Amino acid sequence: MARTALQAPPLSQIFFPRSSFQRNERTASSPSINLKTNSPRLITQRPRMRFKPFKSIGIVGFSGLHGQIEQKTVPAPQIPLDLKGAELEVQTRIWNWRGYSVRYQYSGNNGPALVLVHGFGANSDHWRKNIPVLAKSHRVYSIDLIGYGYSDKPNPRQIRDDSFYTFETWAAQLNEFCVDVVKDEAFFVCNSIGGVVGLQAAITEPQTCRGIILLNLSLRMLHIKKQPWYGRPFIRTFQRLLRDTAVGKLFFNAVATKESVRSILCQCYHDTSKVTDELVQIILKPGLQPGAAEVFLEFICYSGGPLPEELLPEVKCPVLVAWGDKDPWEPIEIGRNFQDFDSVEGFIVLPNVGHCPQDEAPHLVNPLVESFVAKHAQSSSISSSTVS
Repeated sequence: MARTALQAPPLSQIFFPRSSFQRNERTASSPSINLKTNSPRLITQRPRMRFKPFKSIGIVGFSGLHGQIEQKTVPAPQIPLDLKGAELEVQTRIWNWRGYSVRYQYSGNNGPALVLVHGFGANSDHWRKNIPVLAKSHRVYSIDLIGYGYSDKPNPRQIRDDSFYTFETWAAQLNEFCVDVVKDEAFFVCNSIGGVVGLQAAITEPQTCRGIILLNLSLRMLHIKKQPWYGRPFIRTFQRLLRDTAVGKLFFNAVATKESVRSILCQCYHDTSKVTDELVQIILKPGLQPGAAEVFLEFICYSGGPLPEELLPEVKCPVLVAWGDKDPWEPIEIGRNFQDFDSVEGFIVLPNVGHCPQDEAPHLVNPLVESFVAKHAQSSSISSSTVS
């Protein structure tokens, strides 16, 4: 795998991690669907593993408060009026996870469970165009990862845990959420950095995840392993500068404005008309809460942890990768390489879409999710009836 030349990343690269890694682009066989077998069906047929019946799993925790749910007043998402099926109520609640308050939203009473996982700098409101539609035939949950949205934002220095905001932490949160709140195994639908969280969770507790849809999976091109050896000392120095001096706060304050957030979103959305005042507020408002700056700086200095290409070979459940072909931060020519992994049964090209397909093109993403889940929910049902 080629390596990028070291350079200080521009602002947009840091707010939503992007890739400057280049490789020759492969030609897609279809403007909207690119599958290994060129089958006209959405998903290629391949052997399906049989899941064991879900049961509560043992989690290593450090708080007896884990698992409690309480009502709390939190900002409710605004559902666009033009969405068909938006009459389904989307409820907002707080889950007490290891002593921290975690916001989640849910809707739907029947069908397979879906857990929607946002990307860096976002929150569960980024799925506001998906939840009411998918909830017509699924039990849909979207979660604010710890440190983001309206979930608590503990300062890692105050809790004396410099490795708190990691993919292992978020994966544990996701798995425990399935046990305590969903109370079932679930399909994970993930965007960007959320995709790495979903993959890590599926590996850690494989009995929890029935399948994963990855939307513009983060390539993590700022990872220390993907930098030249001679540039690594510079990266560590830059990280210390952000964490230990006032430079980091000044940098965050420059990002956390309406103008900056709108500019960044207009870079990653191909259709900039979708960058509305509502969307800007969805991203910006939680970022102005106490503790948000520390979380922001902690993550942009997080250059370790797993890479998606390291996780995919370990995943046991089916994986579908979908990619907006106009994503300037995670280029599709690199994303296509993920279709070579055995766990990936299909690669879908989303035409004229940027980095956040679930929000920019819900009319493409929602049917994709429904088709993938219907196939594998049916497979699980057949397997279970065969065994019994």
